[in-house]
Amino acid sequence: MAIRFKAPRGTKDILPEEIAEWRLVEETFRQWCARYGYREIRTPAFEDIGLFERTVGATSDIVQKQMFAVMPYGARHPVSEEERWVLRPEGTAPVARALIEHGLLQQSPLVKLFYIAPIFRYERPQAGRFRQHHQCGVEAIGSPNPLLDVEVIALGNDFLNSVGASGFSIHLNSIGCLREDCRPRYRQALIAFLQAHEGDLCEDCQRRLPTNPLRVLDCKEEECRTIVKDAPVTLDYLCDECNAHFAVLCENLERLDIAYELDGRLVRGLDYYTRTVFEFVHPKLGAHSTVLGGGRYDGLIAELGGEPTPGVGFGCGIERVLLVRQANQQRLPSEPIVDAFIAIASPDAEQQAMQLLYQLRQVGIRADRDYFGRSLKAQMRYADKLGARFVLIVGEDELRENAVTIRDMQRSEQWRELCERVITVLQERLSL
Repeated sequence: MAIRFKAPRGTKDILPEEIAEWRLVEETFRQWCARYGYREIRTPAFEDIGLFERTVGATSDIVQKQMFAVMPYGARHPVSEEERWVLRPEGTAPVARALIEHGLLQQSPLVKLFYIAPIFRYERPQAGRFRQHHQCGVEAIGSPNPLLDVEVIALGNDFLNSVGASGFSIHLNSIGCLREDCRPRYRQALIAFLQAHEGDLCEDCQRRLPTNPLRVLDCKEEECRTIVKDAPVTLDYLCDECNAHFAVLCENLERLDIAYELDGRLVRGLDYYTRTVFEFVHPKLGAHSTVLGGGRYDGLIAELGGEPTPGVGFGCGIERVLLVRQANQQRLPSEPIVDAFIAIASPDAEQQAMQLLYQLRQVGIRADRDYFGRSLKAQMRYADKLGARFVLIVGEDELRENAVTIRDMQRSEQWRELCERVITVLQERLSL
């Protein structure tokens, strides 16, 4: 018995009838990025593992549990230290690596980029969470100005609203900087609070507590979520500069009528974030309610060997946008596959049908034909299934008259047209 293969667990085939929804989301994102002055970048699907160990954090769940290693078939270990590859688990670090490698900041003091790419994480598949999912994101690198944070959040806000994913709320926080009177001070207060509850934390959070206590705030385990509800908040420990930065951000979001909610325990799941962090949360997504998230990463470029350069950006899960669109009843109506279908009523008409098919496609008319020698009735049924507006019938009578019988499937009208007029008539009727 032949083996029937299936898509790997945690992945999904995107079928032809779904593509229109995907293209709508992707093209809407591209249009908004163009309006804001962002250019597209594409990076490899796999990168050196060190890129993510240095940026995402060696103790993060992504590095410790969720990355897919890439090795030659049959190898049990990386071929060499230079070839320790993993599939891309997030989008920002590869963009930062490319920016440094190709000297993009030498061309412009502010580089604004966007990407649309598959992301790979080994985790338990659930609704809106896959081992291969797709993400669109933006990165604005070069300026510490809080108005750039406003721009990035505004872009995300405009995109989601225009793509039919409205109904979200924006959660906003600042996690401060690395100055001694800022995040390190908050870190000590958080450790002191968590140590009093250490025995009630999950095993992962007990391990994180001494080295990376902010990750406890991001834990999804219910017992940990209950504990951190009473934890100190970062906004009470910001230095003067971070306070001023956050105040300008909030003030200008309000000027743009972009509503937000302060969430003093929001930290995001990646170690490179500084100051601003935000999430767009949608109630119709259930437990995994974040549809878009990001923040500022002022130390990332320096961590990768570049000059100290501030940056801010976000990532947005395309599958989650599609789930919200569906929940908002925003799905597109089905599109016709072709504009015209050529029905062949006689074997002698094959050559003329093929020539006409080629001519239709050359002028931008979506067209197809029968390749199975079916009856005219069966061909008409198939044309209807394809959503064809017009059926062009070519048979013995049409050959004698150098004509084509045209049937308008929407209006149930039928007439005969000379061959040299067919394309002009269809273009007029289709408004091409």
